[in-house]
Amino acid sequence: MYEEKHKHLKELEKVLTTRIENISHDLSHEHDADSAEQVTERENEDVLRNLKEETRLELKQVRSALKRIETGEYGTCATCGEAINAARLDALPYATLCIRCAS
Repeated sequence: MYEEKHKHLKELEKVLTTRIENISHDLSHEHDADSAEQVTERENEDVLRNLKEETRLELKQVRSALKRIETGEYGTCATCGEAINAARLDALPYATLCIRCAS
């Protein structure tokens, strides 16, 4: 029933995993000896750390959605038990709440 969603979520999982690996690699570089450059590098690292955390959280949601597909709970609101609108799942494939409960 949700084969396309499963496929899409698996692709998204790969993209997010690769993004985390790339960010981790970027964060592992040593700092420049120039102190002015170090300030910029540290600011960039802060941005990268935030991006990594946001990506990690999104990956967690994607994996949770994949589990819900496997258990037959996907597409059902976690609060009210009603079906989540297909348009909402298209926009946010790892949504756990219907639009009414999310509001």
